Amino acid sequence: MTEHRLDPAPGTVTDVFDPALPPVAALDPGDTLTVRTLDCAGHLERQLVPGERRPKLIEDSRGHCLAGPVLVRGAEPGMTLAVRLDALRPDAWGWTSAAGRDTPLNRRLGLAGTETASLLWDLDADRGTGTDQHGHTIALAPFLGVIGMPPPEPGAHSTIPPRGHGGGNIDCRELVADATLFLPVTVPGALLCVGDGHAVQGDGEVSGTAVECGMTTRLTVDLVTDPPVPGIHALTPAGRVTFGFDADLNEASAQALAAMTDWLAALHGLPRASALALASSTVHLRVTQIANRAWGVHALLPHGAIR
Repeated sequence: MTEHRLDPAPGTVTDVFDPALPPVAALDPGDTLTVRTLDCAGHLERQLVPGERRPKLIEDSRGHCLAGPVLVRGAEPGMTLAVRLDALRPDAWGWTSAAGRDTPLNRRLGLAGTETASLLWDLDADRGTGTDQHGHTIALAPFLGVIGMPPPEPGAHSTIPPRGHGGGNIDCRELVADATLFLPVTVPGALLCVGDGHAVQGDGEVSGTAVECGMTTRLTVDLVTDPPVPGIHALTPAGRVTFGFDADLNEASAQALAAMTDWLAALHGLPRASALALASSTVHLRVTQIANRAWGVHALLPHGAIR
C-alpha cells in the first residue's frame, strides 16, 4: 500500500467529467490518497460577509471544482471500484445559499427571482460544530457530495446530475467517515474525481446547497469483481445503502428499492417477494437530494435491523 497526496492547483482539478482528461495521479488497488478539495465553487479565500464573491481556482467554472481525475491501475468496465472514506475534515469555514435561482422548486416555494439568502459558517472540526452569522449552532457530519467517474461517451459531461453507474454528485449524507462506496467502473483506469465537501447536510439538500466547504479527505481505493448488488451501493456506519437516480421520483425510488430487495434476498436466502415483505419493516426509503436535475433516492437497511 502506498500513500499519496493531492492538493488543489490549476493542474490537479477539473470542473467536468471527461474520459479524455489526463490523470493527475495514479493509484494501485489498496493505495491511500489524502486529498484536499476546495468548496464546490472553488473559492481560494474565505468569504468575509455572507454571499461575498471571492477569487476562485476556476473562474466561470462549468460545474463543481473537483480533484482529479485519478487513475486506478487495473480498473476496467465490468469491475466495481470501492472507495473507503477513512477520514474527512472540513476547513474552518463554509456557506449555504437559498432562493434566487429560477428552479422548479424555487418557483413552487415562491422564491424564484428573489434575493439569494446566504449563511456564512464558522466550522470547528475538533468540536464538530458549525455556527452561522446569526448564532445558530449545528452538529457537523462531513462527507463528499461528489465521488465519481466519467461516462464512457466522449466529451465533457456535467458534474451536476448523479449517474447510475459512475456516480458523481450523489450528495448522500450517509457517506461519512468509515463508509465505503461501491461504483461500477465506467472507463479504463476509473478516472476518479472527488470533491464538493459538505460539513453537514440534511436528506434532500433542500436549498440546493449544504454547508459547502473545503475538505481534507483520506480515502482508500480497491477493486471488486463480485459485488453483492450490481449498481451503486454503500456500506456505511448507519447500515447498508442502495441508490436510485432518475428525473422521475417514482423511478428513482423503485431503483433504490429493487437493489435493496435483491441485497436482502441474497443475504437471507429469500425469494424476492419475501425480501420485499421484510424490507417493508426494516428499510428506510429516503430522498437523497432534489437539487441536481435527477432525483436521488437511497434505501437504508440499518445495522442490526434484522437479527
